[in-house]
Amino acid sequence: MTSKPPARHARREPASTWRRLAKIVAIAVTVVVVAGVAVGGFYAWSLSQRLQEAAVPLKDAPAEPPALSAYDEPFSVLVVGTDECDDVVSGAFGARCTDPENDGARNDVNMLVHVSTNPRRVTVVSFPRDLEIPVPECTSAEGEVQSAWSKAPINSSFEKGGLTCVADTVSELSGQSIPFAAKVSFGNVVNITDAIGGVEVCIGGDGIDDPDAGIDWEAGPRVVKGFDALAFLRTRKGIGDGSDLARIGNQQQYLSRLINKLRSDEVLSNPGTLIGLANTAVNNIQPSESLADPIRIAQLAYTLKDVPFSDITFVQFPVVDDPDDNNRVIPDEAAAATLWEAIEANAPLALTGEAGANGGVVADPSVPTEAPTEPTPDATTPAPGESAAPDVVELPSNISGSKANQATCSAGNG
Repeated sequence: MTSKPPARHARREPASTWRRLAKIVAIAVTVVVVAGVAVGGFYAWSLSQRLQEAAVPLKDAPAEPPALSAYDEPFSVLVVGTDECDDVVSGAFGARCTDPENDGARNDVNMLVHVSTNPRRVTVVSFPRDLEIPVPECTSAEGEVQSAWSKAPINSSFEKGGLTCVADTVSELSGQSIPFAAKVSFGNVVNITDAIGGVEVCIGGDGIDDPDAGIDWEAGPRVVKGFDALAFLRTRKGIGDGSDLARIGNQQQYLSRLINKLRSDEVLSNPGTLIGLANTAVNNIQPSESLADPIRIAQLAYTLKDVPFSDITFVQFPVVDDPDDNNRVIPDEAAAATLWEAIEANAPLALTGEAGANGGVVADPSVPTEAPTEPTPDATTPAPGESAAPDVVELPSNISGSKANQATCSAGNG
């Protein structure tokens, strides 16, 4: 009997090189994605924790949670700058930070950023620090209820009840709901400006010579960072007529150029800069509870990303001299009503006044002068039952300001 040869099994071909490589790549990608999600989640959690540690409540905080999409409704963000002597600046300010009479913190910068919808427009209203207005009942940091004042400088409201009190005061003055707010100090400004590599501003006139701010600068373009940025924002005697009203135009120049830089490829296309800026912002702002969430901050930023610069308007709240104190001002109620009504109607705004009050800023001579283009109502046909787009509103001439696409320079008086 002939024996059968032993069965022979088919030989398995070794896996090809590309298959082994694909497997390795797949594993590597999985590890990177999982690690990225874990690190990103921890980073977002870490930012959120730090924000919430200093957060304060607002009565008009939104009920809906944040989302990774545009914010659907109109909203306002109050930005408050305080003059407190923190560790970053105390050594540079000398007597300002050592004189017991200067103890405490005042909200010397108060800007209400209103964002409309359909279409998006942004209006930044700056309130003079010496504006005398009613201040409502507020609760101090120690939990003590402070009674309402019938008339007091707006920059006394932070000492009275912190960021919440400033928001309540500005809300009562403007009639605007304020769902979001944030406070920054002198030192915070230094850190935030450094995080984006400085901001280029324009020094006009005869340059800025202000011993109180510690600067003596020639006319021309200048990149400010660190203490120079702070000095530029604080200078008063070196520009225009040396008043706080003149200084507001200078601060708006800085903010306009800051917005232009933040939306430039220099910042938006650099992940390292963006991450560093987010981290710096979290470490340098005291937010409202409604803003103490990285997702909410991202949502509001996303909402603003495509607003045309021509629809970003900086204005100074209209005022007249206080008959009881020539060093103070009070609201020009008629002009203010025109402003708030236009904002409420989401009307295009036409500026008829100067770029800055009290000679604080002038047009940038290095930018070619063009005939001003008047804003026009939105060319959309209203649906049945809807009202037509609002007409252009010409703001009164005592409301100074500029658009984000208009370059201005400090009117140095040095």
